[in-house]
Amino acid sequence: MNWDDTTDETAPERLVGSVADREDQAVEAALRPKDLDEFIGQEKVREQLDLVLRAARARGATADHVLLSGAPGLGKTTLSMIIAAEMGAPIRITSGPAIQHAGDLAAILSSLQEGEVFFLDEIHRMSRPAEEMLYMAMEDFRVDVIVGKGPGATAIPLELPPFTLVGATTRAGLLPPPLRDRFGFTAHMEFYEPAELERVIHRSAHLLDVEIDGAGAAEIAGRSRGTPRIANRLLRRVRDYAQVKADGLITRDIAAAALKVYEVDARGLDRLDRGVLEALLKLFGGGPVGLSTLAVAVGEERETVEEVAEPFLVREGLLARTPRGRVATPAAWAHLGLTPPRSAATGNGQQDLFGT
Repeated sequence: MNWDDTTDETAPERLVGSVADREDQAVEAALRPKDLDEFIGQEKVREQLDLVLRAARARGATADHVLLSGAPGLGKTTLSMIIAAEMGAPIRITSGPAIQHAGDLAAILSSLQEGEVFFLDEIHRMSRPAEEMLYMAMEDFRVDVIVGKGPGATAIPLELPPFTLVGATTRAGLLPPPLRDRFGFTAHMEFYEPAELERVIHRSAHLLDVEIDGAGAAEIAGRSRGTPRIANRLLRRVRDYAQVKADGLITRDIAAAALKVYEVDARGLDRLDRGVLEALLKLFGGGPVGLSTLAVAVGEERETVEEVAEPFLVREGLLARTPRGRVATPAAWAHLGLTPPRSAATGNGQQDLFGT
């Protein structure tokens, strides 16, 4: 229910991936909540944002610019649409990579209506000239359009109607301080607790006309990596299994059997995640091992292991990044049902002075 539209054509297709594919986007459009009361999770962000929007409406003014940061699939695009709905304003949506030149941004800004919400996804990937133009637009509601080239070039000031910029980023650290400072409200989206994901799943199941009991929702929620987008994707796959293999009702056993078919284990790890852990444990005794070596052992590109598999494994406490390489934690050995060697059990990943 709470997701983002971030897409990446180079991202591998994974059932537990947080990047939205075309099917996700089509389903999410129908499942998105329409207002803050309907939005599940992110309690602090909702409360703070509600105050910002209520105050703006009471003043009859445009809402402050809003920056939303967090992992893909947590609700940044959904919140931007809710902001527009709460303010009774239209919304314009684009992304940082789509704005390659300052002229691209000027064309969009000059066509905005008064009070309109301008949602800029992956704002950290915008080009530097466009970024510098955005500074003035956010602060003074004005842009300077350069006409001509060389010594004869002239800057023509263009006044803009007041608007609300909602920027979304998965990497807030890449935003330059001058840009961050121009946002009146900044919020960080946290991963969801299993109980919150159960509420997401029950609501989505109702909208999709899917029968599911509490235990079935809990089983799916526990494998969803704290991300609503993944929870809804797993729900759709379990629904397919229940319709074909059972009577359509999703129970805990049905959900577990379905996700076993799709190779998503009880902790939310898929084939790639387990492959990385198995190589690290079985081939390298738990590490430390270099990233490139680990990638070769798994048969994947270095970037795939580092950017696709590792973040969740580190967040789950199954893998650690150290200056000497990747090291498995005791939780990784326990999850795969393996017994760590004595060196791994000591936590230093190496033998002592006498080789014991």
